[in-house]
Amino acid sequence: MKKYDVYGIGNALVDLEAKVTDQFIEKFEVPKGLMTLVDDDHQRKLIEAMDKTDIKKKSGGSAGNTVIAVSQFGGNAFYSCKISSDEYGEIFNKDLKDLGIATNLDDIDLGDGPTGRCLVMITEDADRTMNTFLGVSVNLSVNEVDEDAIRASEYVYLEGYPVTSESAFEALKYTKKIAEEAGVKTSLTLSDPSIVKAFKSQFVELIGASVDLLFCNEDEALEFTGTDNLMDAREALKKDAKRFVITQGANGAMIFDGDTFIDIEPYKVQAVDTNGAGDMFAGAFLYGITNGLGFAGAGKLASLASSRVVSQYGPRLEKSEVEEIIKRFH
Repeated sequence: MKKYDVYGIGNALVDLEAKVTDQFIEKFEVPKGLMTLVDDDHQRKLIEAMDKTDIKKKSGGSAGNTVIAVSQFGGNAFYSCKISSDEYGEIFNKDLKDLGIATNLDDIDLGDGPTGRCLVMITEDADRTMNTFLGVSVNLSVNEVDEDAIRASEYVYLEGYPVTSESAFEALKYTKKIAEEAGVKTSLTLSDPSIVKAFKSQFVELIGASVDLLFCNEDEALEFTGTDNLMDAREALKKDAKRFVITQGANGAMIFDGDTFIDIEPYKVQAVDTNGAGDMFAGAFLYGITNGLGFAGAGKLASLASSRVVSQYGPRLEKSEVEEIIKRFH
């Protein structure tokens, strides 16, 4: 039995979440519904225009949210990332420690400069628009990779966003290499359709011959495969991933377990904030398949968990909510 169910690596970001109007999005010419990389000044300009008392701060980042979900459901997780010794770095580090997640942060020199921040703007239609300032996360490198923790894990989970940084991209490739040499299963999330479009060649290189498990949503699947319908996309994905999950929002999810396709029914809820839904799905799913659930069971658990996330504000669930989900699931 491995020490860790999942070893994750990705951008360490503190999520700054706020409700905004469509007029706010239009006024500041922010691409709605997408993740856009911005500089520090641009992000601060947006924050200054908001009611700062309503901005919620929590450790986040895509893979960060996923390993947190693994831990909340009772799994063991390790997270490699890069932060600074500033206010936001302290928030991030404390959150992970409080949740019992092992990290590389005690064994490295913290970076100079600001910790990364993701400004998540939620509009009335429950859509989330992200303006991300990577801060020191842009310097994530092989120095932050913990080889021993990788070898002690059942799965590694690679976040797709870091492909935008040359040094972070090398860290992802190195992590996958160490995992494959040690017989550790590899998983990857495509993260965002705009990132897939701009950095497709990096994703192709990172995947190489294949990954054991790929996570994506419909738009990311279509963009990566260059197809215009889901049926063609899912067939094309078989060449890149031994198994994969395509999340479909209100329509549930489609899972390929290596042999057959499994349709996961959605749990009907009133969506108020879709931020973190895909991260929660991946975390609950990875917990499920590393703790005795098959792909169908893990998919049902992940669907239930992600439905709870979209029915509230914020990418994470409280401990009591996770306990309720586990009780309902069983």
